[in-house]
Amino acid sequence: MHHHTITAQTTLCCLLGNPIEHSLSPALHNACFRHCGLDWVYVAFCVQDIGAAIAGIRALGIRGASVTIPHKISAVRYLDSLDAAAQVVGSINTIVNDTGVLRGFNSDGLGALQALREHGHDPTGKRVTVLGSGGAARAIAITLALTARPERLVIGGIVTEEMDRLKQDIGAASDCMVQTVTLTDEVLREILPETDILINATPVGMYPNVQKTPIPRNLLEKHHVVFDVVYNPRVTRLLADARRAGARIVSGLEMFLNQAAVQFELWTGRPAPRAVMRRVVLNHLRLHQPRGKNP
Repeated sequence: MHHHTITAQTTLCCLLGNPIEHSLSPALHNACFRHCGLDWVYVAFCVQDIGAAIAGIRALGIRGASVTIPHKISAVRYLDSLDAAAQVVGSINTIVNDTGVLRGFNSDGLGALQALREHGHDPTGKRVTVLGSGGAARAIAITLALTARPERLVIGGIVTEEMDRLKQDIGAASDCMVQTVTLTDEVLREILPETDILINATPVGMYPNVQKTPIPRNLLEKHHVVFDVVYNPRVTRLLADARRAGARIVSGLEMFLNQAAVQFELWTGRPAPRAVMRRVVLNHLRLHQPRGKNP
């Protein structure tokens, strides 16, 4: 892999997380910088003290950062401003440093929305069911409610307090119709016939538990669009079952690529070379054993 010469003019972007050894982001973003002929470099930092790390971004003039587990929520208080969705979500995965003013964004929800739209499944006016109430579910549900206006949004989960808070937060920020349900097979049997787009935003089915699925196979139907945020394995049990039922599927890989593309665009102000990104990720997945789904 050839590196371009790093000079006194080179612009730096980075990843802040812990652990970060298996992150795909450096390979991804550096390939994009090279492809676009930018004198930019992206490195991963294993960070325990997120406040000190963000002070470092200010002090060193680092242009941008990706923020991953466990810092997505705790990073928020060290930034100067948040974009509208990130404000409601309460967590960020992207920092942009505009000459000392640090702005936070959450590109997870946008990545999911773009992945759906790219495949011709615009959620606007559709009945959407989101499984889960944690970080990914919050980012996706809130972004859909704020920017895509589904006809109805159902949040299905098992942590009642999280679901109630998510419903409240969406209600305060938009007039999107939101319903919360506790996930049981009986409840699923009721809501799935009324669902156009089903989004799994739980880690169920992620490597190494690849036999698990959040939805019994017989409840998946041809009219469904099924989108799984888990991209490891690339085709989860849920997606394989959905495909067998004749449903259309969108892999979590598409969301991962799109959220990284949004980051690239926020930092550089130019369109992300999506084909390059896709190639890097597919090569990486071919060469490596399945791993977790951190960016």
